[in-house]
Amino acid sequence: MAEESWHEARLIPTSGINGAEEQERRATSALLAVVSAVREFGRALVKPLGAPAGTIETYIEVPFLLGEKKLFPDGLIRVRRGSRSWTALVEVKTGSNDLQTEQLENYLDIAREQGYDAVLTISNEIPAVAGQHPTKVDKRKLRKVELHHLSWTQVLAEAVMQKEFRGVADPDQAWILGELIRYLEHSRSGALEFDDMGETWVAVRDAVAAGTLRPTDKGLPDVVARFDALLRFASLRLGRQLGTEVVPVLSRKEQADPTLRAQALAKTLCETGMLSGAIRIPDTVGQLVVTADLRSSKVTCHVDVDAPREGRPTTRVNWLLRQLKSAPDSVRIETFAGARGSSAAELLGAVRENPAMLVLDPAKEIRSFRLALTGSMGGKRGRGRGSFIDSVLGATDAFYADVLQYLKAWSAAPPRLRQPAPQPPELERTAPPSLRSTDFSSQDGAEPADPTAAPPVGDAASAP
Repeated sequence: MAEESWHEARLIPTSGINGAEEQERRATSALLAVVSAVREFGRALVKPLGAPAGTIETYIEVPFLLGEKKLFPDGLIRVRRGSRSWTALVEVKTGSNDLQTEQLENYLDIAREQGYDAVLTISNEIPAVAGQHPTKVDKRKLRKVELHHLSWTQVLAEAVMQKEFRGVADPDQAWILGELIRYLEHSRSGALEFDDMGETWVAVRDAVAAGTLRPTDKGLPDVVARFDALLRFASLRLGRQLGTEVVPVLSRKEQADPTLRAQALAKTLCETGMLSGAIRIPDTVGQLVVTADLRSSKVTCHVDVDAPREGRPTTRVNWLLRQLKSAPDSVRIETFAGARGSSAAELLGAVRENPAMLVLDPAKEIRSFRLALTGSMGGKRGRGRGSFIDSVLGATDAFYADVLQYLKAWSAAPPRLRQPAPQPPELERTAPPSLRSTDFSSQDGAEPADPTAAPPVGDAASAP
């Protein structure tokens, strides 16, 4: 038989997984083993949780007594550094299984009794806001013990970034981390991607289309929360491909009180039929804004770019066009000359033929541009062709790949050092140094020598 049909041996095989319990146990054991074996990955995962730098020990299914009950958290992580130690209980869910409030509260009680620092949960649930836990628990139980959450998407993104971009010093450890990545990316591992807009999505979508959606509708909060979760998933997914941290954009008030973001998004959806949010990608010219219009079934991604602060209007338009050589003709360009909205808007294909189309009034200074790309929006709640999730993810990836990654912010050219004008040979021979009036001065070139003469012609790029 040909060697092409042979199956390569894997450190963490996906074969033999029978049922949710076995899937959960294998995912827990594989992850915690790699956390302790690959130093850089383990440190990257536990540092944000408050653990010190030190030796990481991991265990699975550690038994504890809580009253008369014997409980088995899925795992335990301990970090030791000298006489100091940090310990967290770990609860893991795979597939579509959700975390349970009673179970988490029991583990918080155990952690408090044992003097442990935290309880860490890992599941496919993605909170709408980073740092927020997807399961509500009694806040009194969090006075001495912290509760943290990681989605499997976040774990996978961290593993890929560590191996492919930040690096692992030991080659054997790098191979081990690669085996974990292969396992988590397999469909049978139970580490699923974001794949459902929720059971109320269809009802809310249809109510928006009919114009009957109201702020009091029961399904509205779940759809709003899942849209923000989708933005977080899109950020993690894009960050995994770019090797950098991509995050949704929230104001300080929204970070302090996530309900403000949910309320604003729900109000906008009821009034305009739109869901909108922004993500921040390091070193790009601006935020990538994603807007889903449920009434027109369109998804639009846009970015705002500051225009150059010098040059004629057409010069500023041409500066932008030079950066859009690979962008599709369907990109819409809007110009902004003040605070009253856009002054002109045209498709990139037409602007390439005639840049002056974006200059309606040559006397007005173009201050910024908006570049937008619009595509069809799917309506299905799950994944696959015609789904809302895939249409948003596809629009985000396409806009970054075709437009955003090529844009650079304008910066003024540094001033050039002026050189003194050379002296005529006859003046050098005849005039004594004390009588020469042509020595270099800071005032040279500041004003015309003849008040009636026209000013010197400047560089065309700096003309108003």
